[in-house]
Amino acid sequence: MDITADEDRLRADIEANGGFGDVDAAAGRGRTVLCGTEPNRAARSRLVDRMEDAGLDVAVDAVGNVAGTWAPESADADAAPVAAGSHLDSVPEGGIFDGPLGVYAALEAVRAMQAAGAEPDRPVVVVSFTEEEGQRFADGLLGSSVAVGDRSVDDALELTDDDGVTLAAALDDIGFRGDGRLDASEWDAWYELHVEQDTRLEAAGVPVGVVDTITGIMHCEVAIEGEANHAGATPMDERTDALAAAAELVLDVESAANDVVATTSDSAVGTVGSLSVSPNATNVVPGRVDAGVDVRDVEYESMQTVVGAVRETLDRLERERGVETSLARPFDLAPTPLSERLRDAAHRAGVAAGVDTMDLHSGAAHDTMHVADVTDAALLFAPSRDGVSHNPREWTDWADCAAATTVLAGALADAAGAVDTGEP
Repeated sequence: MDITADEDRLRADIEANGGFGDVDAAAGRGRTVLCGTEPNRAARSRLVDRMEDAGLDVAVDAVGNVAGTWAPESADADAAPVAAGSHLDSVPEGGIFDGPLGVYAALEAVRAMQAAGAEPDRPVVVVSFTEEEGQRFADGLLGSSVAVGDRSVDDALELTDDDGVTLAAALDDIGFRGDGRLDASEWDAWYELHVEQDTRLEAAGVPVGVVDTITGIMHCEVAIEGEANHAGATPMDERTDALAAAAELVLDVESAANDVVATTSDSAVGTVGSLSVSPNATNVVPGRVDAGVDVRDVEYESMQTVVGAVRETLDRLERERGVETSLARPFDLAPTPLSERLRDAAHRAGVAAGVDTMDLHSGAAHDTMHVADVTDAALLFAPSRDGVSHNPREWTDWADCAAATTVLAGALADAAGAVDTGEP
C-alpha cells in the first residue's frame, strides 16, 4: 500500500499557520503565538476547518486540547484509537515548524491513508495540545499533563498569566474552552513528529529520527550568600564575594558534565543557565547569587552524579570562601523510554517508503513525555538546519518534512491495523 504524504499540501498548511502571529525577522520566518491570544485563536480555527475538510469529527476539551477523530467504516468504534499530533503555540519570536509540523503532519498522515484507501481497524485521532511551550501559563506541557491526569482540569483553568488572567478566561476569550477531558490513557498508541532541534540527523544525512529515550531533566536552585561590601574600600583578603564563588560553581558544573560524558554517558549535559546577583552594582562586592542549574541525560544515575558534584562544590565553597549555600531540586523528571513496538513500526514504515531512519535520543522535553506514562508512545524527528530552534531561522527542508510525515503515516497505519506487516 502506497501511503505517501503530499509535500505541497503539508507545506501549504505549515506556511499558512506560520502567518498567524508572524513577526518581522532579519532572517527566516518568525511567529509569536501564545496560548489564548488572537493568533492562537486563528491557528486553532484554521486547524479545525482543515480537520473537518478531511472528514474528522472535532472535539475541544475543557483546557482547549483539540482532537479530530477519523473513524472510517473499517474501524471498530469501540477499539482504542491510535493518536498523533503536537502543539500550535510558540515561544516569543519562535519559528514556524516547532509544534505545527507535528500537528499538520498527523493530519496529513490521515489524508495520505485516506488517499491510499487504507482501512484501519482502529480510529485515528489528530491532536493539538494546549500550551506546550509554557510561555503564558504553567511551565510547559500543560495540555498533555491534563490529558494524562497529572493535573486536574480545575487546577489548570485556575492558572494565571503575569497579568492575572486565568487560563479559563483566556480560552473563553478565543472560544476554545470546551467540555470534558481528553484522556490519553484511552489511546492504544501515540506518535509525535517534531523538529530535532539538534544536528545529528543533518550530519548523518538521514531524514527521520526514531527516538528511543527522552532525556530526564533536573532543575536545581542554588543560593550562595556572601557579604556585600564596598568594592574600593574592602581589601581582597577580607572579601566574601558570592559572585566569585558562583563563578567556580559554573565551571564545576561544566567540568562535572564533561567528566560524565567522558566516562559514563555521552548524552549528559549540565548548564548554569541563570544568575541573579545582589545588589548587582558595579561598585559593590556581590553579597548574594541565586543560580539556576539544568542537568539532563537519558541515564538517571549520570544526572545524579552531576548534581552530587554540585553539592560537593557548594561544600567546598563554604569551607574555602566562607560563603553560606543552599540547594533545592524543585524539578526532577526521570528519563522516558519510548515504546519498542511503535519504534519498530516507524522503522518498518521507513523501509516500506524507501526513507532512511536512525535511532537517537531527545535532549528536549515534549508532550510525548507525559503520554508515555499512560500508553505506548513514540517520538519521531525531522532534521533541523544547523540545529536552530525557537528562532525565526528554524528550518526543516520541505522534502524532509514530507519524508518524515510519510514515515509517520506508515507507522500510524501499521499501529491502527491498516497494513499487513506479515507478523502474527
